[in-house]
Amino acid sequence: MKAPLARLLALIGAGLMGGSAPHAAEGLKAAPADLDAQPLSQLERAVARGDYPKTTSMLIMRNGDLAYEHYFGGGSQDLLNNTRSATKFMTTLALGAAIADGAIPSEEAPAFAYLADLKPFQNDSSDKEAITLKDMLSMSSALACDDNDENSPGNEDNMHPQTNWTRWGVDLPTMQGYARDASGFGPWRYCTTNAFLAGQIIQRATHMPVDRYTEDKILRPLGISHWNWSYSPAHEVMTGGGLELRSRDLGKIAWMVANNGRVGGRQIVPASWIEAALTIRRASGRPGQSYGYFIFEEDYQTACGIQPVWYMAGNGGSQILVLRDLRAVVVITRTAYNVRGTSAQTADMLKKYILPALPCAKQ
Repeated sequence: MKAPLARLLALIGAGLMGGSAPHAAEGLKAAPADLDAQPLSQLERAVARGDYPKTTSMLIMRNGDLAYEHYFGGGSQDLLNNTRSATKFMTTLALGAAIADGAIPSEEAPAFAYLADLKPFQNDSSDKEAITLKDMLSMSSALACDDNDENSPGNEDNMHPQTNWTRWGVDLPTMQGYARDASGFGPWRYCTTNAFLAGQIIQRATHMPVDRYTEDKILRPLGISHWNWSYSPAHEVMTGGGLELRSRDLGKIAWMVANNGRVGGRQIVPASWIEAALTIRRASGRPGQSYGYFIFEEDYQTACGIQPVWYMAGNGGSQILVLRDLRAVVVITRTAYNVRGTSAQTADMLKKYILPALPCAKQ
């Protein structure tokens, strides 16, 4: 049954749901009363009994407005969440801004040409020279790099002990027998080094530290003022994840994506780039799951029928989800790091409780 959203927001304002009502300084306002409160109440009980361990926040926005917000455990409105790899997609957005600025011609540009200051590369090859930004964005570059294989030379765990991550990344070998299929892509392998090197390319192309560039082009225009970046021992910006943001600010980013790169009358990222990023490029590691540009896609049953859901995902179970056809975004933060099955748990949360709360109305 539908419950008046005013009641939900009243609970938020009273602190009974672990949050507070939105205010003008946030650039957020209360959404119309069109959520079904029953499955959301069931979700709160499920988290309380331990079905989804270490969940810290859950937020829903509809048409750019805050519709539901709840904090659990150590979560809070002002907490800067480390959603790990979920913020890889920030590198996609920053690259779109760099293309719009004319610093990079397109994602078809040869990636290692922007890293020529580090030549000569170890393990250089024609396959390495042919890697494009598109290959990196789609996790199909020729680099011998697979975070899901502990024996892979480019496994992310091998990068962290290095002093200079860029030097280590450009010197990686390429995959033996690498070949592109009829669509022009190589095999899909989840590789954080692709996202890290993409950030270094943006930095060289724009002649600005990539953290500052992302702040100026994406974060500040969205009214975001609090963040925390991760860096290598050599102070290289980690663009493969780890950017810490508040749940509401993750929601703002997701809504900008859902709204074709536009917020408050301002085009933050070109709509054409959002469309390119949210285009299926490869099948990924799980059945039914696909991949765009540093973002996953999976089809889910909704009130509007089967719909594509794009989502940023990270170690620990966090997901930031974009439901363009429902004019909605969902933020789920969790800190169950290095625990198997957390992604499946979050997907279960989405299917059982969150999607049933969302109406089909698109406007």
